[in-house]
Amino acid sequence: MPGRYFLTTPIYYVNDVPHIGHAYTTVTADALARWHRLLGDDVFFLTGTDEHGLKIARAAEANGITPQEQADRTSARFQETWDLLDIEPDRFIRTTDPDHTVAVQAFLQKIHDNGHLYKSQYAGWYCVPCEAYYEDDDLLPNPDGGNGLDPVHLRPVEWFEEENWFFKLSEFTQPLLDWYEAQPDAVAPGGKRNEALGIIKHGLKDISITRTSLDWGVPVPWDPGHVFYVWYDALINYATAIGYGTDPERFAAWWPHVHHLLAKDIIRFHTVYWPAMLMAAGEEPPAHLNVHGYLLVGGEKMSKTSLNQIFPADLVADFGVDGFRYHFLRNAPFGPDGDVSYEGIVAGYNADLANNFGNLLSRVATVVAKKCDGVGPAPRPDSPLAAVAADAYREAAAAWDAVQPSVALEATWRLIREANAMLEEAEPWKAEPGPEVDGVLGDAIEVLRLVCILASPALTRAAGEAWRRIGLTGSPADQRLPEAASWGGYPGGLPVEKGDPLFPRFKPPA
Repeated sequence: MPGRYFLTTPIYYVNDVPHIGHAYTTVTADALARWHRLLGDDVFFLTGTDEHGLKIARAAEANGITPQEQADRTSARFQETWDLLDIEPDRFIRTTDPDHTVAVQAFLQKIHDNGHLYKSQYAGWYCVPCEAYYEDDDLLPNPDGGNGLDPVHLRPVEWFEEENWFFKLSEFTQPLLDWYEAQPDAVAPGGKRNEALGIIKHGLKDISITRTSLDWGVPVPWDPGHVFYVWYDALINYATAIGYGTDPERFAAWWPHVHHLLAKDIIRFHTVYWPAMLMAAGEEPPAHLNVHGYLLVGGEKMSKTSLNQIFPADLVADFGVDGFRYHFLRNAPFGPDGDVSYEGIVAGYNADLANNFGNLLSRVATVVAKKCDGVGPAPRPDSPLAAVAADAYREAAAAWDAVQPSVALEATWRLIREANAMLEEAEPWKAEPGPEVDGVLGDAIEVLRLVCILASPALTRAAGEAWRRIGLTGSPADQRLPEAASWGGYPGGLPVEKGDPLFPRFKPPA
């Protein structure tokens, strides 16, 4: 039955422009949102930018502008990139939005009033790129002999000392363990759940949640001179967007249905700190947290300080929006680390999009024009492809539900390959017009109809164009599953249009 589906990405720092690591998470979220709309769910898809903290203040200083100007410029770059990739969130939130200040202050005031905060002096190693404190044991040796390196960015940490407010995280060790036991599927995949449990069982220490060394942040309402530390400000965006602090009924209606997508480098904040914060504020922990690995280039994680960044616009210029979206959804499985190479994108584009989907549409349109006067026949009720289509839908639906777009698209493309194999065997282009040719071509058009629907979360443009060429009106994105996945939905008698290749074969420049 249709229901509510609240989907979030992390919000991205505005100290630098978006790269394909950001795009990977956000395209995945957009595709999931589109799939759930096909199911008839009431979807709320949230993404945005994280605009406070020392990292942003330093980036602004380096650029000779104010932190607000830095946030405005870079947040706009993220929104432009999401527009380029046909990413359509229901809200693009910014942590400088007025309602977010209201939510942060209300949420952390509740934690304060519930007795889970105290004031103390902090001294420790701090990584500005991570916006996180580290213990000595967490740091990696510095080959240059200076301060130790943080384990994520491999940058030397800094020593910070200041008066902070602390959250009594240590008191939530057992409540967190109880929650993990009661909700064994809340964090996926299982390896990431075990990693989160390892963090908790290793021992939780109280954590600093405010700063006095900078003023670029949300002010602490009960202690002037303090601002909330960026992570505790940022995590609350998920609550802001559905009305925390401004619309309690809306928050209560949406919060139980949340699905967080995140990369593994922020697992501690989302799977340990965030559930504990929610418990401290008297709210339920998040329902679902889906963790993915890094996109690696040459075996190394992309970062803003490395030379292996790849920008989405560069790939869209070569492969189009659909080529970009398809590659990262199909060829970078959600969960483990995935390696990205230009050669791999070319190979996948030509094999799956040009040779399989594009060629099926072109071949069918050409033969229908010659053998059926350009009018598409209806599919056969007893087609051998009917069972293949049913299996493809069942597998795709289960995979999307499990946040496995690559598996869903593999099931969809299996249907394309079977249709192409049927055409190769039947060779309708060699046969005389008649019931047999009509049946084979009708089956192939029905496969195209189904593929347009099942692939529409990934292919925001080509699916609609193929839909139009086989004579259907409206959009595949407007269909409703599972009814639309039933075999025999193509009525026949519609004009089938020939056209330019849906996906021209790509030849890399010499």
